[in-house]
Amino acid sequence: MNYQTGAQEENQVQNQNHPKKYLNYINGEWVPSVSGKFTVNVNPANGEVIGEVPQSTKEDVDLAVAAAKAAQKSWRLVPAPERAEILYEVGRLLKERKESLSQILTLEMGKVIAEARGEVQEAIDMAYYMAGEGRRLFGDTVPSELRNKFAMSVRVPVGVAGLITPWNFPIAIASWKSLPALVAGNAVVWKPASETPFMAAEFVKIYEEAGLPKGLINLVFGSGGVVGNAIVDHPDVDIVSFTGSNEVGRQINERAGGMLKRTSLEMGGKNAVTVMEDADLDLAVDGIIWSAFGTAGQRCTACSRIIVHEAVKEELERKLLERIAKLKIGNGLDESVDVGPVINRSALEKIDEYVKIGVKEGATLLCGGEILSNGELAKGHYYTPTLFTDVTPSMTIAQEEIFGPVTSIIPVKNLDEAIKVNNGVEFGLSSSIFSRDVNRVFQAMRDLDTGIVYVNAGTTGAEIHLPFGGTKGTGNGHRDSGVAALDVFTEWKSVYVDYSGTLQRAQIDNK
Repeated sequence: MNYQTGAQEENQVQNQNHPKKYLNYINGEWVPSVSGKFTVNVNPANGEVIGEVPQSTKEDVDLAVAAAKAAQKSWRLVPAPERAEILYEVGRLLKERKESLSQILTLEMGKVIAEARGEVQEAIDMAYYMAGEGRRLFGDTVPSELRNKFAMSVRVPVGVAGLITPWNFPIAIASWKSLPALVAGNAVVWKPASETPFMAAEFVKIYEEAGLPKGLINLVFGSGGVVGNAIVDHPDVDIVSFTGSNEVGRQINERAGGMLKRTSLEMGGKNAVTVMEDADLDLAVDGIIWSAFGTAGQRCTACSRIIVHEAVKEELERKLLERIAKLKIGNGLDESVDVGPVINRSALEKIDEYVKIGVKEGATLLCGGEILSNGELAKGHYYTPTLFTDVTPSMTIAQEEIFGPVTSIIPVKNLDEAIKVNNGVEFGLSSSIFSRDVNRVFQAMRDLDTGIVYVNAGTTGAEIHLPFGGTKGTGNGHRDSGVAALDVFTEWKSVYVDYSGTLQRAQIDNK
């Protein structure tokens, strides 16, 4: 395996001589937190401090929600096609600044630059897609059961949307939530992850420059325990949209449920690639490598299980080991690097602990399983791409989300067993099958209990015009992205217009 630090790119992002102090954005103004307290923003590739992030308070959230509530009253009256014009401008500005935003993303989150560019492109696509929905936002017209009566349903905004987003896709996931919320006529209070404040601030600046009226997007930095809970508990926040861990999502649902508040939760995954004996193994290896080790395994859709037919298990292992040995590890700003760092030391230690558990429970470690601590790599948070084999479905590493570059091979005898293993976990986000047999493929499409199913591809690569989310412990039935995102941020209103000039009573037999 090739371990290297990555080239030190000479660009304006890296040449900052001192850490940047970020500010909250409330009611159209960049303002400090009332606490005056900060925590540091660290480059996971080398440990350098690149910024200081406000540790905001409940008072900051109160100010943001008040601004959002006031702004939403007039925003909901703006015609949706006019609201959409601002989203088109957001898309244009994102496209214009794609490279600089990608550099920022890699600098503070660590994913390799090619992936960062792909993520920014996803936000661009989402902006244009949701702008198009400004001329749709479809309702229904239906025939009434009575004469001279018109019946229809329309979408109306929910009100103030509280958004809580993670660090692993700091602009893509923020775009999935903020763009549909705004085009539907809502206002937003956004708490991004403290690990990726630079990207959050740049995204809000784009909204500001695009002409979004003040108060409609409010950015409040801080911890989940303080800022996140304040958003969830605030009586004027009408919906909370959250992406993160299952544990935190459950807590949000419990707190919000007591207030009869709507929540949209996208949580963890324990995703599997199934490889049948008739699969194109080279293609399967491509899909597994990208899905398991892209973003250093820090995706909710990452492939952390490989369910393989026993007839091709050994050959697949050999091909995977050959490919893993060629992966370059280092600073994601180096164009030649394949795997960047994980987000912080805590994540590094958690991944290593899971690997130790796997060994203790009897899994065979084929490669990896190390924190890299040699030379310049010791300054960052790097973990070797790790492959286990002879894993049983009940093992901890086959059940729990690791969120790192670790994947496990589980042998099976047939498709029915593969589907049983795939479905035998708490989560249900993404799954994949490699097979040339159309009958097997259609059975898998029907029976794999996940919100996303891929055929002859890995477990990652969702497109913005389809719903994103999962079953079981992955979520609570809502979806990000696609038209389904509008269901999260709108209420249905049924309208009846009686032009008969008499009182007609539905469901009353007057015959």
